[in-house]
Amino acid sequence: MQNTVAELMRISPLADELATRFAQAGHRLYLVGGSVRDAMLGRLSSDLDFTTDARPDQVLAIVNAWGDAVWDVGIAFGTVGVTKKGMTLEITTFRADAYDRVGRNPEVTFGDSIEGDLLRRDFTVNAMAIDLTTKTFIDPHDGLQALHDKVLDTPATPQESFADDPLRMLRAARFAAQLGFTAAPRVVDAMTSMADEIDRITAERVQTELSKLLLADDPRPGLELLVDTGLAERVLPEVPGMRLAIDEHHQHKDVYQHSLTVLAQAIDLESRHEPTSEPDLVLRLAALLHDIGKPATREFQPGGGVSFHHHEVVGARMARKRLRALKYSKEIVEDVSQLVFLHLRFHGYGKGEWTDSAVRRYVTDAGHLLTRLHKLVRADCTTRNRRKAAALQATYDDLEARIARIKEQEDLDRVRPDLDGNAIMQLLGLKPGPEVGKAWKFLKELRLDRGPLEHDEAVAELKRWAAENGIGDPS
Repeated sequence: MQNTVAELMRISPLADELATRFAQAGHRLYLVGGSVRDAMLGRLSSDLDFTTDARPDQVLAIVNAWGDAVWDVGIAFGTVGVTKKGMTLEITTFRADAYDRVGRNPEVTFGDSIEGDLLRRDFTVNAMAIDLTTKTFIDPHDGLQALHDKVLDTPATPQESFADDPLRMLRAARFAAQLGFTAAPRVVDAMTSMADEIDRITAERVQTELSKLLLADDPRPGLELLVDTGLAERVLPEVPGMRLAIDEHHQHKDVYQHSLTVLAQAIDLESRHEPTSEPDLVLRLAALLHDIGKPATREFQPGGGVSFHHHEVVGARMARKRLRALKYSKEIVEDVSQLVFLHLRFHGYGKGEWTDSAVRRYVTDAGHLLTRLHKLVRADCTTRNRRKAAALQATYDDLEARIARIKEQEDLDRVRPDLDGNAIMQLLGLKPGPEVGKAWKFLKELRLDRGPLEHDEAVAELKRWAAENGIGDPS
């Protein structure tokens, strides 16, 4: 409770001021839900949740002259938003909703008691409140004990709760990841038996919960809960699908476990190298999905070996399809699928056999994803053989050093042909069209193979290529 007192002292002037205004209008105001939970965990943010017996129009009347800004986009659901002194407050009228259990949106009904409001909340750790007028702690469902025990349970039966809103099952997995809590056995049972209910939820809402889960400090418990209950089969089937393929190194239980380890190692690299940066959703999605092409490409070799030829190509296609189905942005879809496609390229490096041309192509193909690709490739080393792991990391150190040396000599981030389109048209007597593009592409490939060319050498190579291909007038 000491954390709670400290956190509440931090916000008390603002909360007291607001509660006084509600009391003067004849209403009660409560800090509620995740805000109470986070205060007890010592991690209260500047976004605060309140509930009240006042109806939405009454809430507006109370805060309009008080807040720095007020918005009512959620007023149909009983929520009024306010900003004050850099804090964002959401004030929601007591709810006693009824669900048709076909979709997710309830028939909004306003309630008359804090106890009724708390009963309809998703988990007991989110069903606590503080009466800001009397400073009374309200905990009808033993949320404080659940918080102490790090257990996720529901105020009503989980069957009732999840039937009302199946998204709560994904929220259970998300909280397992974010808070390190364990779902109560009855919650796990309900998630397992009701997994198909998640089909009622739109792809956009599923995507939001998955992203929040993946952006947690440790996504693994949440992902394992999704897989173990069968929910992942409905929303991200490629992940449990990896349990079918034994990793070729035979050092992990299966490719699924390997991928969870890669995800953890990518997160470690993410925070170690950029401790002030935000969690990287693209890197984390790529780490989780990098091997999803293995089940479809598995081949058993004589002597008991297993191969997964071209699984990066198949995996990139699968990742693109799944992320599109989850309504991720075009940028995220393309970046993740490209990382999946490129994650094996490094293994052709051997002990440094790549030519400078191959290094240039690696950098050019990665483009703006190069830093993420470095992290993904390093994270993908999960062998328990320390000597082998050290050798792989040393080899990648060598590749990064070579990239740095070449970058000092050439602008690898902006590889362009030694002759631009205007020069090509002038030298070959061409007008704008496909033939100019072909010539430009030839010169770019030449630039990647041989590095920067002297002007006369580039001109000679262009004219030779044009003559061989019957393009323009290279005379």
